[in-house]
Amino acid sequence: MAPTQTEKAQVFRALHERAGAFVIPNPWDVGTARILAHLGFEALATTSMGYAFSTGRRDATLDREETLRYAATIVAATALPVSADLENGFGDDPADAAETIRLAAAAGVVGGSIEDATRRPDDPIYEIGLAADRVRAAVEAARALPFPFVLCARADNYLHGRPDLRDTIRRLEAYQDAGADVLYAPALHTKEEVAEIVRSVDRPVNVVMGLRGLQATVEELAALGVKRISLGSTLSRTALGAFLRAAREIREHGTFTFAADAASPGEIGSMFDTASDSR
Repeated sequence: MAPTQTEKAQVFRALHERAGAFVIPNPWDVGTARILAHLGFEALATTSMGYAFSTGRRDATLDREETLRYAATIVAATALPVSADLENGFGDDPADAAETIRLAAAAGVVGGSIEDATRRPDDPIYEIGLAADRVRAAVEAARALPFPFVLCARADNYLHGRPDLRDTIRRLEAYQDAGADVLYAPALHTKEEVAEIVRSVDRPVNVVMGLRGLQATVEELAALGVKRISLGSTLSRTALGAFLRAAREIREHGTFTFAADAASPGEIGSMFDTASDSR
């Protein structure tokens, strides 16, 4: 029998409570979700950028309905717990963040992130008081659910050209006080910054890998105290990078040497057979 949402939620929360760090990769469609499940990953997360690119659109152009429809597709693809990239909750008001959590739970996910980015280029980050209120409203909505939803709060300073570690920590501490289960500051530059954040809070810390700057292994991040390692759009952009190199080779050189690195149909097909059996 397929696990219930409550059972998946319990598994997901337990990953945050055990020793060491775990990797939560980000598929952008059913096929990539099933491949990751076949390879033995224990949980999945959605990627707003990866999915947007798969539909031929820029990041931050998806509305809430599209985002949740994509999340539901990833949930249905495997038996693994899924956490959703819920952007800024699709609205400025704390009530918007709360409603997004309720709708995400209805879509089948067992966790989700709310960020403090406004999507306004001239004013990219919410004032800290409003940002904390938005997290608090999301937490209250999560706690009202009949299963243990894992709420991740994001401080997006570094993603928006504001590499202010002190303010980032201040924000994460405020989101911790607001009840967030996991804390996350994407695009940190160094392992020293990661370590300072881990020391400053008492909740599990998520770190995204694959962006420019920070270089570290799973083992090194675990030694720093990181609990969860996500990849955001990294796998999507890596796949698109290979696609672009192949297409440009054909167009510019008329050769096909890229095909030597292509996955075999048999290997991929066998992964899908196994993944469909485990749903």
